[in-house]
Amino acid sequence: MSKKSNKIVEKVIQKSADPKIPQGLLNQVSQFLQARLKLLEKRKKEISKEDPFRDLSRIDDNAALDIEADEQSGHARISAIRKEIIRAKVQIRKALSRVKVGKYGICSDCGQMIDTDRLMVYPEATLCTKDAVKREKPRLR
Repeated sequence: MSKKSNKIVEKVIQKSADPKIPQGLLNQVSQFLQARLKLLEKRKKEISKEDPFRDLSRIDDNAALDIEADEQSGHARISAIRKEIIRAKVQIRKALSRVKVGKYGICSDCGQMIDTDRLMVYPEATLCTKDAVKREKPRLR
């Protein structure tokens, strides 16, 4: 086989080989994600205490309209924060499961490595930038 053929074969093998992140780094990522998950759990409990509707007996009283409106907006704000916390927890759990099965850092759609800059900013990412943009485009319309 010629040198040119060898290089082509090497490139094919490199592309077909599953890309992997070193185990030591995966352990650090896993610890970071687990700590972040605990922090989100704590934040969810804290935010629930701030919900004006946490006391169900309060809903039936006849409060002034301005107080009622303030409670409604407070409840809507807390609900939105709670929803975002739940979404973040789901993403972190997905990333942790990908760490366990050895697929962390690999795009779940295309199978290519996720850019390390993206993982540094968003460690729970399960999609590369291209595929994340593809999924977001229908939502933006």
